[in-house]
Amino acid sequence: MRHTEFWARLDEALGRESAGSWAELFVLQELGSRTTRQALDAGVPPKQVWAAVWRALELPERYR
Repeated sequence: MRHTEFWARLDEALGRESAGSWAELFVLQELGSRTTRQALDAGVPPKQVWAAVWRALELPERYR
């Protein structure tokens, strides 16, 4: 997964208006107590970050 796909999925799941704020504010323990933006900036692969987001938000299987 590329960063562009990650952001497109997050936009689809949360809505374009909310996705950016959520990525900046919501801390996930699974990502080392970092936000998704911090994890991506630290070099965590987008696929791994997306898996953590998917679990945290309890998104439907179609978003997996």
